[in-house]
Amino acid sequence: MSADLDLSPPEVPEPTFFESLLRYGLFLGAIFQLICILAIIIPTSKSHEQVETPEPVDARSSEQNRKPKGPVQQIRQKLKKESKKKR
Repeated sequence: MSADLDLSPPEVPEPTFFESLLRYGLFLGAIFQLICILAIIIPTSKSHEQVETPEPVDARSSEQNRKPKGPVQQIRQKLKKESKKKR
């Protein structure tokens, strides 16, 4: 009965060059993906935050400039409608 049990480790063939290249390529790809994800999650430097603070001020001023343009466009549309009615 003891002769029937084979407890020796199985024979594993040596990995080929292509298999080892593929393995290390996949590891490098996974590391690259983790670095990209961490770059998104980790906050950026303070110099970038200082650049962002003036932008809302510009956005507010541009919104104020846009508000008067709305009625001007409505007036143009009314004039177009009136000219169509006259035809």
